[in-house]
Amino acid sequence: MSTCTLVLIPGLMCDEAVWAPQHQPLSAVARTVIAEHGLAADLGLMAEQIISTFPGPLALVGHSMGGRVALEVVRRAADRVYGLALLDTGCSALPGGSAGERERSSRMGVLAQARREGLRAAAEAWLAGMIHPSRLNDQQLRERIVAMWERRSIAHLAAQMAALLARADATPLLPALTVPALVLCGAEDLSAPISQHQAMARLLPQREYVQVSECGHMCTLEQSAAVTTALLGWWARVT
Repeated sequence: MSTCTLVLIPGLMCDEAVWAPQHQPLSAVARTVIAEHGLAADLGLMAEQIISTFPGPLALVGHSMGGRVALEVVRRAADRVYGLALLDTGCSALPGGSAGERERSSRMGVLAQARREGLRAAAEAWLAGMIHPSRLNDQQLRERIVAMWERRSIAHLAAQMAALLARADATPLLPALTVPALVLCGAEDLSAPISQHQAMARLLPQREYVQVSECGHMCTLEQSAAVTTALLGWWARVT
């Protein structure tokens, strides 16, 4: 087994459950751990927690906000990063003008609903644009995601929304990252579209690009087998 620690980094309001389908298969081939962001309200602080908690060489798998945290680890400790997998995520800063205002308004709207109606109601509404349309009536999938939100708090949601809105541009980091990289996205991800992932992949020297069909933003749970297969293939390149 490699001496590299494989770090699974959750996204917005997610915990270890978002990695449940991948954790056991990856743990069979790698020293696998799951990051915890706590109440950090800054992506850089989340990254620093990973750097200080897990010593030595790192291979990073980040989903959604977790992908942005992985890139902040690269910014701070590129010499320790031996592999990078970016799943349904992005690398740019909050856009200026009306696009940035729309994102800010959307994120603050989710937070306002959570404060007004509770985390379950906010998560249920948020899910409408986050999973593939064919899965919108999949109550088991919906409950797995909503339950993660309910294990968090309003304070977690406020901190993570603030972190995302204050994100720095990580695009310049990609061309210099010469380690094995995977860029994966759901073909129907409305939050982080395929064009965004294709642009990131073009900048990574040792990239593999994987597009998962019939899949929205929550790829690890929606199409878990395809994601696990892609990650195992990427890990073989890392080691």
